Amino acid sequence: MKIMVIAAHPHLNESRANRALAAELQQREDLLYRDLYQEYPKWNINVEREQQLLLSYDRVIFQFPLYWYSCPPLLKKWFDDVLTFGWAFGTGGTQLKGKEFIVATTAGGSEKAYRSGGENLYTISELLRPIQRTVTKCKGIYLPAFVTYNANEGTDAYLAKEAVRFSEHIRTSIHALIS
Repeated sequence: MKIMVIAAHPHLNESRANRALAAELQQREDLLYRDLYQEYPKWNINVEREQQLLLSYDRVIFQFPLYWYSCPPLLKKWFDDVLTFGWAFGTGGTQLKGKEFIVATTAGGSEKAYRSGGENLYTISELLRPIQRTVTKCKGIYLPAFVTYNANEGTDAYLAKEAVRFSEHIRTSIHALIS
């Protein structure tokens, strides 16, 4: 299975958690790790290139910090620019049919804070529904998200363990993830 990770963090060098996840994956030769903010500093997304990359991979991972209960703005722009009518959805838009997608996010709060009635009122799954629906609208397969909680307060040892868990999660077979 060919895996591509699309990371979107406007300040990756300042993020201990996302840097730990990135460092773990950048050691791997069996996947493509990309940083949207590094590739597109002026936000001029090469749509044709991005679509060709999507066609070349079986599983796509969106890695980002949870920003105001959503993804960072460049990743949202990427969705808007790349997932076009007639290509990703709508009449003739079947290019992503059957492709697997995983969201990998880091949250500063605790898991307890992200539950119904918790400090943030909603679960991570509920907050990620717009991305889930984007994937399913494009006939992709949305697999269970990977979440690192307590990203701001986690020790280096905790973040290193999370990075290994992340690496394992994105390589887990679809059958094991959905069973």
